Amino acid sequence: MRINAIRTYRRDLALTKPYTIAYQTTSAVENVFVELELENGLVGLGAANPDPDVVGETPEQTHLNLQSDWMTSLIGRDIRSLHELIDDARAQFPQAPGTLAALDIAIHDAFAQYLGIPVVQFYGRTIRTLPTSVTIGIMNTADTLTEAAAYVQQGFRVLKVKTGVQVDEDIERIVKLRETFGQSLIIRVDANQGYSLAELTRFLIHTKSLNIELIEQPLPVGQEHELLGLPDDARCLLAADESLKDPEAAIKLSQQPQPFGIFNIKLMKCGGIRSAIQIANIARPVDIALFWGCNDESRISITAALHAAFACPNTRYLDLDGSFDLAEDVVSGGFTVEDGYMRPTGGPGLGLLRL
Repeated sequence: MRINAIRTYRRDLALTKPYTIAYQTTSAVENVFVELELENGLVGLGAANPDPDVVGETPEQTHLNLQSDWMTSLIGRDIRSLHELIDDARAQFPQAPGTLAALDIAIHDAFAQYLGIPVVQFYGRTIRTLPTSVTIGIMNTADTLTEAAAYVQQGFRVLKVKTGVQVDEDIERIVKLRETFGQSLIIRVDANQGYSLAELTRFLIHTKSLNIELIEQPLPVGQEHELLGLPDDARCLLAADESLKDPEAAIKLSQQPQPFGIFNIKLMKCGGIRSAIQIANIARPVDIALFWGCNDESRISITAALHAAFACPNTRYLDLDGSFDLAEDVVSGGFTVEDGYMRPTGGPGLGLLRL
């Protein structure tokens, strides 16, 4: 079944509310979309929103890549050559994970639609459902508690709290969350590279009794070796995010002694579903748990991450709330959320409906 046409476009998707992390405030997000139409009329959808601070690729560059002359060479290619198509894209855009993610997702969606099965079924579904965390940006303690209460009212029970600006204020926010909500909430922390080792140590000491589930990327990229001075029970709570961009980084970080006990996999960092599953396969034999994250993304790429996550038996955590705060999108469907638990809809491909 051959690719008959390719379309790509950019769109700014407004957020319902701005949020702040350690190094920026965001109120709207630009996503890039690609459509692969097969000769039988099926359309595979892909999307990307790469973070230039993390991977060095902007959405504008993604869009230009997807409009390049090379893209026209895909027309007439057989969608059943799934891996060959992805390999050729990777050879063409080796340093552009956003470009690769958009193409990889669209290829998978079209391929699985052609087969008449969900993408996750092609790889083998091992997980039925998991709760996702929802994210609270950096804000004062009172606003943190207010936002947490709103999420609890919506049925969510896993919160990811952004930290990394002022460690004592971060500690206070976590203490007050636990005092207010008791053990009814699971609390995760994302420092976004904002701590020094001394600050991280202080944070760990003062929150040790508060049952924090995990801490994402506490130190800047390049300082992973400093984590090796922490005890094993502390390192097992730490999740590699910005330090983990591709399978090559996964191999390095999986060597003993391991600085991180958890890998945060994002399709926008590694270049799509296939690369994500390669990272998962590296982590599994060395007992590193998987935590699937995202940027502010369309349902298209969020659904793709969910399918990949549920095909990996070492998946333990979801943080796939990246489309929840979008005021608009280009698709519906893909997944459902009930009391914070996510699951794919079960439709062929990614199960998406174009709007």
